[in-house]
Amino acid sequence: MTSLILEIMYIMAGIILIMLGIATLVKSKDFISSGFWLIFGIIFTFGKYLPPSWVGALLVFLAGLSATKKIKKTTFHEASAQEKQERSQAIGLKIFIPALSIAIITFLIAKFTPLGGLVGLGVASILSLFLALIITKSHSRYIANDTLSLLQQMGPVLILPQLLSSLGALFVKVDLGTFITQSMVSLIPENNRLVGVMIYCVSMALFTIIMGNAFAAFAFITAGIGYPFVIALGGNPVIVSALGLTAGYCGTLMTPMAANFNILPATVLEMNNKSLIILTQLPIALIMLALHITLMYFWAF
Repeated sequence: MTSLILEIMYIMAGIILIMLGIATLVKSKDFISSGFWLIFGIIFTFGKYLPPSWVGALLVFLAGLSATKKIKKTTFHEASAQEKQERSQAIGLKIFIPALSIAIITFLIAKFTPLGGLVGLGVASILSLFLALIITKSHSRYIANDTLSLLQQMGPVLILPQLLSSLGALFVKVDLGTFITQSMVSLIPENNRLVGVMIYCVSMALFTIIMGNAFAAFAFITAGIGYPFVIALGGNPVIVSALGLTAGYCGTLMTPMAANFNILPATVLEMNNKSLIILTQLPIALIMLALHITLMYFWAF
């Protein structure tokens, strides 16, 4: 049941992307931008039924289109600035209720049903959409227009999660953890817990900076460094693993590869300096990384 619901949600996402591609072609006759969204939509809609090599080739092609920097935004009908301002003043802080409801509903479904977090997120997004319509009393026609506009505003960085998850799977497939272990044997002093903890936490942050995803880095960094140089020396596996993962998230704060956290907000807010979010977070990230090293060393042993 969970797999079926997830597949339906992926197809729904793909249909929305295909709609964006068609609307872009009709509105602006921009074949490059339209082709990008159409292919992206095809991957979501039919990816399960296509040979993996085809999906990989399509993703590489999308990355090439993105590199041309010719994926442009098409203007769709939106509410006027005056109407937005008036509605904002009338609704006030209630506008945040739908966003908060996504988190609450997702948690409830993940906690109290067998459907899991991903299905919960999809169901919560749909329910929160209707809740937003009720609160804002907006016309339903804005759903399609604003959805397409927001997708275009986020742009090609939307393909990063797919590329990064593929990269993580590739690293695990080639057994990168064993290679890292063999490389670190000569660098880490034998039975030195402090150095082992430092290199483990820093490596988690660095590989997260490279990959943009702490989960993708966690498997092979923990296998290659965390287990042989921290856990094997007496570190509590639960504490080491928990702090190791969150040490990776210190790297998330410092990288443009974590597009959902650092690039999309800058794009949506139309910030002139796209790196300002990362620069603001950098000192905090470094302090948190040092705290992770300290906590793991004194708490895990």
